[in-house]
Amino acid sequence: MDERDLVLYEEHEGVGIITINRPEVLNAMNTPVMTRLEEVIDALDFNTVRCVVITGAGRKAFVAGADIREMLSFDCQQAYEFSIRGNRVFRKLETLLVPVVAAVNGYALGAGCELAAACDLRIASDTASFGQPEVTLGITPGFGGTQRLARLIGTQNAKDMIFTARRVSAFEAQAMGLISHTYPADRLMSRAVETAEQIAKNVPFAVRACKAAVNEGMHTGLDVALGIEAERFSNCFSTEDHREAMLAFVEKRPPKPFKNR
Repeated sequence: MDERDLVLYEEHEGVGIITINRPEVLNAMNTPVMTRLEEVIDALDFNTVRCVVITGAGRKAFVAGADIREMLSFDCQQAYEFSIRGNRVFRKLETLLVPVVAAVNGYALGAGCELAAACDLRIASDTASFGQPEVTLGITPGFGGTQRLARLIGTQNAKDMIFTARRVSAFEAQAMGLISHTYPADRLMSRAVETAEQIAKNVPFAVRACKAAVNEGMHTGLDVALGIEAERFSNCFSTEDHREAMLAFVEKRPPKPFKNR
């Protein structure tokens, strides 16, 4: 397979769709996949892209983990570099200018669970499952699992998943707050795209400001976070799109197409 085919990208009406494409190995993450994923992320054009959906090829797996065959030969330095690379790529996704929706269509284990956790919104098929099985392989999660899971579902739930290495069904993941919605497998992508389209219809500058405010504020105290919100709120008043959106509301008419400025 050409390395460009390891991660596929398509775009339609403001929604970019990224697909991890190694279904023959359950979309396992290896260095070439991460390299290609980073290339796709870096090439996104935010003049046209207003929301991103990420999923896995096939019906069995979102991403079933990092590629164990590749890791088998690692020494400590190579393992460190692999972790740093994965964290850099996932952090780019987490801090992307626009929201990212994970459409979890099957196994989200190890690196797959960590990839989903790096997204802004997570929805899953009713056949999906989540887990951090690294301790069964004598390692720790390496792409943010020990950090993002605790922030998303609390330290007790995160430690339970990581220490026991047990798999969590989509329904249990939803009860924990790891995902927001569960859908039949044949409806997952349509619902993910519908969600992304709904986001894409809103004022782009405002959506991006909301994402930044949440991400920045959650790692500070409340007083600092409220200051971040006030700054992001006031910045919106400098935009043409804000003016058009408010005028349209007052004049009881649909807004003109937003110009992203």
